Amino acid sequence: MIDPATLEALSEPILPTLYLVDYAGVAVFAATGALAAARQKQDLVTLAFFAAITGVGGGTLRDLLIDAPVFWVHDWKYIAVCLAAAVGVWFLGRRDWRFRALLWLDAVGLAAYGVMGAAKAEAMGLAPLICIVMGALTACFGGVVRDLLAGQPSILLRREITVSAAILAAVVYIGMKQLGLSNLAAALIAAPCGFILRAGSLQWGWVLPSFPGSPSRN
Repeated sequence: MIDPATLEALSEPILPTLYLVDYAGVAVFAATGALAAARQKQDLVTLAFFAAITGVGGGTLRDLLIDAPVFWVHDWKYIAVCLAAAVGVWFLGRRDWRFRALLWLDAVGLAAYGVMGAAKAEAMGLAPLICIVMGALTACFGGVVRDLLAGQPSILLRREITVSAAILAAVVYIGMKQLGLSNLAAALIAAPCGFILRAGSLQWGWVLPSFPGSPSRN
């Protein structure tokens, strides 16, 4: 059973200063889900479904695994943000700059969600390694589901750095907390680390070493 005091603490954001970033991250991930459906010329309802499952998928899995209240069930604004993102993609139409801009916003979301997922698990008193796993799941699981539904290669199978950026953000956050830093101080150090790693992949093509002797993948 979860301690009632912990449940009360979880009713508010673990990192109040990142509360708006939390909504922004949901919006960005939701938009990538809507874009995946838009590329297949789907209708607005399908865009909204893809947006919602991508935007809240990672946080939903995290909350279920750590036995916490599912965040969007208790705050309807998260689903509203997903629907708004889908409508925005629908009316925005084709824009040459759109996908590139979303990649950079996605980099921000990966870093912030890696931190926030780890922070919520840490607030539940879970072991540091589990907190890191929860950070990675929060940031990446929605994208995995999106890619599976869209019939695209999963982000887990791409050489470009995505999951690793979320893991780095979560590792640094938990490491800073172990050193006694506050939530805010740890987040301000950890989130930029994850963003820089993802930004390096986007800007300079950074990739992790592949298994020796295996064929290269794009």
